[in-house]
Amino acid sequence: MPNELPVKFSLDGRVAFVTGASSGIGRHLSLALARAGASLAVAARRAERLETLRQEIEAIGARVCCVALDVTDRASVEAGFAAAEAALGTVDVLVNNAGVADPQKFLDMTEDAWSLVVDTDLTGVWRVAQVAARRMAAGSGGSIINVASALGLAPQKNQANYCAAKAGVIHLTKVMALELANAGIRVNAIAPRYFETEINADFFASPQGSSYIDRLVPRRVGRLEELDGAVLLLASDAGRFITGAVLPVDGGALLKGF
Repeated sequence: MPNELPVKFSLDGRVAFVTGASSGIGRHLSLALARAGASLAVAARRAERLETLRQEIEAIGARVCCVALDVTDRASVEAGFAAAEAALGTVDVLVNNAGVADPQKFLDMTEDAWSLVVDTDLTGVWRVAQVAARRMAAGSGGSIINVASALGLAPQKNQANYCAAKAGVIHLTKVMALELANAGIRVNAIAPRYFETEINADFFASPQGSSYIDRLVPRRVGRLEELDGAVLLLASDAGRFITGAVLPVDGGALLKGF
């Protein structure tokens, strides 16, 4: 398979596991990792939505398997990793991406809205990372990349559940890095701000979305390919001396607040 990346950024021989891979950031990063040479286990609650992605990864020339996985269910996560490793071998790169949002005003926020976001975006990240790390520790180590958010570093109205969960992911990442270093496992996080996906494209095309974009430092939202460099750095030997880092990929949003 052609690979034009500098050798330190190559993922040849690696097996990557991506959660939330059926759309948006997870789908895009699965393709980026495949182009860098990795074999891919792509995971989502609705495995049938992964079929087109599977075909695209195979067209790149990479090995791939599709995994049905619910990050809120320990048995589902364990079964997902077992299936991935049976098909592809030991997972040594995890992109812990699955997440949801349910914006509500703090005074109006329901128990269900709080639980949905925290259980998925924080507890789910912990659960998947723990299952992956136990397997990596029994092997030759690996790299875990947790997808946090710039909203874990700075607050925004109507996002108490999401901000709290993503701030938790950031500190979880640092504790994991401390505890897992001796097992040869690096743990880092990326903290994106808005990137255009099929879910939010209509909003950004609206007058309200356009007004929001005008307040951003680069006066545009991110393009998904602008996440590739950060993730490939953290996944590959190019980043082998980086652990416990949180890398904002936000176009400067944190420079002026939200």
